Order: sequence, then C-alpha cells, then structure tokens
Amino acid sequence: MPKMSADEVTRFLDEPGHLLRIGTVDDDGMPRVTPTWFLHDEGRILFTPRSASVFLANVRRDPRVGLVIDESALPYRKVSIAGPAEIVHDLGDDDVWRHTYRSITGRYIDPDATEAYIQATIDQPRALLAVELAAARVTTWRMPVEGEDGTGIWARRYYGDDTKMARRAAGDA
Repeated sequence: MPKMSADEVTRFLDEPGHLLRIGTVDDDGMPRVTPTWFLHDEGRILFTPRSASVFLANVRRDPRVGLVIDESALPYRKVSIAGPAEIVHDLGDDDVWRHTYRSITGRYIDPDATEAYIQATIDQPRALLAVELAAARVTTWRMPVEGEDGTGIWARRYYGDDTKMARRAAGDA
C-alpha cells in the first residue's frame, strides 16, 4: 500500500479545499464525526469549533480525537491522524487569532468573499484547536500510480490467503 512521503503529506495538507473530518466521542459514548475547515500550519492541524459545537464539548471532556483528511478523486490520497487536541485559544479570544481564522477561511472561500464572511460571523465566538502531528499517530495512503505495483492498493494483511491478489503480491501470479 503506497504511503505518502513527508513532502507529499505537506503538499496535500496545504492544498485548499480538502475537508477535515474530526471524530470524537459524545458523553453517552456514541461516536461523532464532524466535517470542518482546517489549516495545516507548522506541523499542526488547526480547526475552529463554534461555542455550541458538540465536538468542542467532547474535546473538553476527552481531548483524544481522530482526524481524516482525504480526497474523492484519484489517487485517493488520505491522511489519518489520531492524537490529542489542544485548545490553543478558548472562546472569547477570537481577536487574538483572527488572522489565523482568515487563513483558514481563505482556503475554502473565494478571496474576495473571505472578509465579508468573517465580518458576517464575527460575533460568533470560536475556539482554536490544534493537533500536533509530531505528537500524533499519522498514517497515509494513496492508490498506486503508474509504475507502482497494483497489489499495493491494500495492505497485504487484507488479501485473503490463496487469492489472486495474495499470489500477485507474493510474486506467484
């Protein structure tokens, strides 16, 4: 299964438009997955829940999160991250980190509309959360590209014994 190099991961995380899906656990034990905007900045994934966000309450109770950033077109790159989320700026500190929010917003909204969006929502308090990639378990995947072994579409453990793909992966095809 092809893994992305560190440079490929950085380039992918810096591409605008990909959504972050954050997984947390509700207070009743049920899982919650929420799509949200993010920014990759100096080895951290930054994201901004609003004050009434359930996933913010979940992170306050249990900072362990699962994050997935992926794409729906070939080569189907994905980065999965499991680690602790830190509240970098709590609710009410928005003015201190508004420049970061502009950067996050600018990844998803036309640059000419970014400031209008920020001004329209400026009275909605947000927190700024971060997951440090160096302190997290990070896994990556993508489809094989031209010239790479096609058996790399899955990790070897997923191929059932004595199946076509298992034989190909073993070089017995």
